[in-house]
Amino acid sequence: MSPTANWSYPTAIRFGAGRIKEIGAACAAAGIKKPLLVTDRGLAALPVTQGTLALMEAAGLGAAIFSDVDPNPNERNLAAGVAAFKAGGHDGVIAFGGGSGLDLAKMVAFMAGQKRPVWDFEDIGDWWTRADAAAIYPSVAVPTTAGTGSEVGRASVLTNSETHEKKIIFHPKVLPSVVIADPELTVGMPRAITAGTGMDAFAHCLEAFCSPFYHPMSQGIALEGMRLVKENLPRAYATPDDMEARAHMMSAAMMGAVAFQKGLGAIHAISHPVGALYNTHHGTTNAVVMQAVLDFNRPAIEERMALLGAYLGISGGFDGIRAFVGELNATLGIPATLAAMGVTNPDKAAVLAGALKDPSCGGNPVPMTEENTRALIDVLM
Repeated sequence: MSPTANWSYPTAIRFGAGRIKEIGAACAAAGIKKPLLVTDRGLAALPVTQGTLALMEAAGLGAAIFSDVDPNPNERNLAAGVAAFKAGGHDGVIAFGGGSGLDLAKMVAFMAGQKRPVWDFEDIGDWWTRADAAAIYPSVAVPTTAGTGSEVGRASVLTNSETHEKKIIFHPKVLPSVVIADPELTVGMPRAITAGTGMDAFAHCLEAFCSPFYHPMSQGIALEGMRLVKENLPRAYATPDDMEARAHMMSAAMMGAVAFQKGLGAIHAISHPVGALYNTHHGTTNAVVMQAVLDFNRPAIEERMALLGAYLGISGGFDGIRAFVGELNATLGIPATLAAMGVTNPDKAAVLAGALKDPSCGGNPVPMTEENTRALIDVLM
């Protein structure tokens, strides 16, 4: 049976199968009367989206949609979305879809009232204080994948289309006012997307768990998130309409996004520039690089991997966890290498530069230097 619940952490969450029917009430709770639904091109014409637009119409919210969103959204998508928001006289956003749609949608709500360029709000120091907080529009988030956890995040990842760098844009008020987490919306995902997004959730939890920073609350959330992925991702992959597994994966995705406040690491530091340069699927890229990063971090995480293995019921300490990741990837049909994902003749220098500039770099348990990161990239490419 799929669980149903109302949660207030880290925001108001309406969790359970069929709860997309509450879209009108969710918008009312967020103070939104005329929303713009923002999603990606691939989702726009699908029944899951059209059904939601019909529910919006029935609730008196209209049925406005913007879907000019790339798989790795960029500032051009954002400018078009803000223009559509203003032209339609909207007062809030429904962020609908996977990570790309959710991230771009949150940025539309954030930037529609700002006067400075989006790059001025990158997650560096206190740059977020440059924003006019009173001009940020509310959003309701509706995830249709179980991976990024962007629905409960206070930031978005945006690619600079000129420099091919992924930037993290942060503000506390980017956090959606209400989330509808309806596992029924994830049933139609292609198996490859179920796999890749699920491994993204696992990567968030794993890197948070390994991060050297002190945050016991995130540590506990990360640990349980990995257990939910271990027990439910193979089920959701093998039996797409297993609603209990889908529900637990939606929980794991949100848990990963909450946990990584503790920090991320080399998995994401490598994955971000690879995705920006070669347009690879983010979660799948994380899965492909995961074992090499575990090896990279082994001197600092062996004791922690023993604790993780004990909790997950995996014997063998570090080696057992490493083997589990490889077996899970194989079960899910994850490509074995970046080359198999289409990353051929890679620009290793560009990936290295991007990795060392990525904010995730600072949370890795082994400090990432030019020398050791170059060696890691050589292993992967």
